[in-house]
Amino acid sequence: MKILVIGPSWVGDMMMSQSLYRTLKAADPEAVIDVMAPGWCRPLLSRMPEVNEALAMPLGHGVLDISERRRLGKSLRQCDYDRAYVLPNSFKSALVPFFAGIKQRIGWRGEMRYGLLNDLRVLDKPAWPLMVERYVALAYNKHHIHSASDLPRPLLWPKLQVNEQEKHATAALFGLPANQPMIGFCPGAEFGPAKRWPHYHYAALAQTLIAQGYHIVLFGSGKDHQTGEQIQQALPPEMRVHCNNLAGKTQLEQAVILLANCHAVVSNDSGLMHIAAALNRPLVALYGPSSPDFTPPLSAQARIIRLITGYHKVRKGEADQGYHQSLIDIAPERVMEELNSLLAGNQENECRF
Repeated sequence: MKILVIGPSWVGDMMMSQSLYRTLKAADPEAVIDVMAPGWCRPLLSRMPEVNEALAMPLGHGVLDISERRRLGKSLRQCDYDRAYVLPNSFKSALVPFFAGIKQRIGWRGEMRYGLLNDLRVLDKPAWPLMVERYVALAYNKHHIHSASDLPRPLLWPKLQVNEQEKHATAALFGLPANQPMIGFCPGAEFGPAKRWPHYHYAALAQTLIAQGYHIVLFGSGKDHQTGEQIQQALPPEMRVHCNNLAGKTQLEQAVILLANCHAVVSNDSGLMHIAAALNRPLVALYGPSSPDFTPPLSAQARIIRLITGYHKVRKGEADQGYHQSLIDIAPERVMEELNSLLAGNQENECRF
């Protein structure tokens, strides 16, 4: 069985899509699964053993360009795919499998995709409360699975692979201490400060952890570097040497490896949070206006802290006004309690196994 998957364009969604690949492989170990996604996804897909090849989608997010999608689809005809899964809900995402002539094309109905998909699923949102359940459902016959409660349990959660040699080499590359346990902070988030735990709370937590012998590593993209600087500068001068701001300094693959090397991770609702969960790191996930109800971190080692309920819409312009009160109200002491509990449990598991 040769399978083409049209993958998502966001880090968190890409991580959750691995549950579909794991489910397909469990059903047919001989299945060959190729995933077409933006080029930046390759460092993630290369660490999913279920994926045979990552195929780069050359068109940017939101670009229709039907002629290029037709050319791309026709170029895949020689691959003789038996089946395609289309994970995004857009019209354009279903074009490549259609032009490739793949016989069975599976996906949720989305934007008027009649004809483009010939195994079309109609989404009843209350019946499928989690995105990962919607992805996994596509692996099953639609006449047998009618709601999330029909899915076989447990679900196969995302699970990235990183080896010990990579961990040591990458830590050394960035001059991180080999003899000091690391705690990773992911202080960035889309839409600016409104979805971020305040930098001064991160600094207070870092100060406590450094006093206990931990080294702090700050992760994120280039636009998160300034936030990392704020955290670092809020520390007492003698403690700053125990905190590395790597936001904007690592490639995605390097960040994945370094996160795998952390004893625990504290993160806002972000793509890096989902990566930390897939690496099975003890994780404290901090939520404010965004809700974990649809896309929570998928890990038994994750703890979610949120002081409000429901979904609170945050517009980009409003986000620049400052931190959301619900995140301000999450005290560093509360996060430290969850971390202590997770770290204690992780040490017990390491001793046991």
